[in-house]
Formats: sequence, structure tokens, C-alpha cells
Amino acid sequence: MEHLADADLDLERPTVLYDDGRHGVYWIGITDETAFRCNTYLIRDGDQALLVDPGNRGFFEQVRSRVGQLMPPEEVTGLILCHQDPDVAASMVDWLDLNPKLEVISTARTHVLLPHYGRARYPAVEVREASARKLPSGGELRFIEAPFLHFPGAFATYDATSKVLFSGDVWAALDVQWRLVVDDFEMHVPAMDLFHLDYMASNVASRGFAKKLVGLDIEAIAPQHGSIIPRRYVPRALEYLDKLRCGLDIVYADLE
Repeated sequence: MEHLADADLDLERPTVLYDDGRHGVYWIGITDETAFRCNTYLIRDGDQALLVDPGNRGFFEQVRSRVGQLMPPEEVTGLILCHQDPDVAASMVDWLDLNPKLEVISTARTHVLLPHYGRARYPAVEVREASARKLPSGGELRFIEAPFLHFPGAFATYDATSKVLFSGDVWAALDVQWRLVVDDFEMHVPAMDLFHLDYMASNVASRGFAKKLVGLDIEAIAPQHGSIIPRRYVPRALEYLDKLRCGLDIVYADLE
């Protein structure tokens, strides 16, 4: 990811994050010029095309148009939803209108809530701790639960081929000076604090998730908000979670 310079970005097109000819990972958007900018990603592998956190309904046409520059949008085969919030998941109903057979991949706690977007029945795939999805190329996607960061059923997705960790709201950042890839981690920390201090449950939750990632070979962390964290800052990102005091640590500080 280090090679991606913001000056070279074309925000009218998908950005290639990884491509070995059999397996591709793309940043799709969304190009909403706000501090709460959302990221949608596409994973293509053989006959599988999976959107990671497809976004809200207001940006469905933009995301569909971007996907259409790579493949027919109706051939998207699955949605990976790290949790049920509308900025992550609301457009699932639009994607299901395009392809009623596409799989919606998420945890049981999330599947309980997704029907409230207006689709009571859909092809649901349940994510469990340490479960994986085999891909046609021989690679796999590994699912790592991230309870209470910030939803009890939240999870991250690790792509074993590209070594990208799609982290959902973990390491999310709020920043009007957005860059696709972090180039100064210490300058990026305040932008992550704006999200984590209020939204994440506690240090027990963040530290517990960080512990699950020890030893995992991570080329980049791709959150749902903010900027991608490249390999050189991954150790610092794990340290950030390990030391983070947030949520209940702050609200009930007087109880410690």
C-alpha cells in the first residue's frame, strides 16, 4: 500500500490495492467529502465477487457505478457486513434487488437486525469465531470476531492472499484532511481518537481484539472509515488498541 500516493488517485475510478491476476482487492469509495467518509472494498477471486461494507442507500448508485467499471454489478456474489449500522449495511437491499441470490455474510447477532432494512428473507451466511471462507484461487478469508468494537457481533475479515485486514470500525478515523493511506501515524492518532473514545466499549474490548491479531502477517489495515494503515504502522496500530482507554473507561473512570 505504500506505493499509493494521494496525488495519483482518480476518485472517479476504483483503486487497485492488490492484484496477482487471480485475486484482486479494490478500494471503491465512498467519495463523500465529510469527516465521516466511508470505505467500501471489493474482493474478486474466480467466480466470487464480495463487497466489504457496501454502505448506505444514498451512495448505492455511486458504488454500483464504480463496481461496474470492473465487472457487471449484478454479478456481485456476496456482501460482507462487519455489523448492521446503516453506513455499513443499508444498501444490502439494493444489492439484493440486483442479485437476489447473493450471500449476506455476517454474524448471528447482525443477521437478527438486518431484516429491519426491509428484506425479511435473503441468503444468509453466518460468521463464527475463527471461521473461514475458501476462495477459488486457493486462498481464504478468515473471520475474526471483535465483540463490542463497537457492536457485540462485530468482526473483521482477513484476506490471506493480499494480507489485508478489513477491520470495520476498528481503527476508524474521522478527518476532513482525508488521505487514502496513512503517511504519518502519530498525526493520524487524533483522528482515530475522535471515533474510538466515544464509540468503542472499553480497553478490555480493544486489548482483547488486538491480542487475537498477534502473529498475523498484516500488509495493511483497511477500516470502514478514514485511511488505510500500511504495514510499517501495523505494530503501532496494535499498540494503539492495547493502550486505548475509551467508552466505559472514560464514562465510569471514578469506579476504578
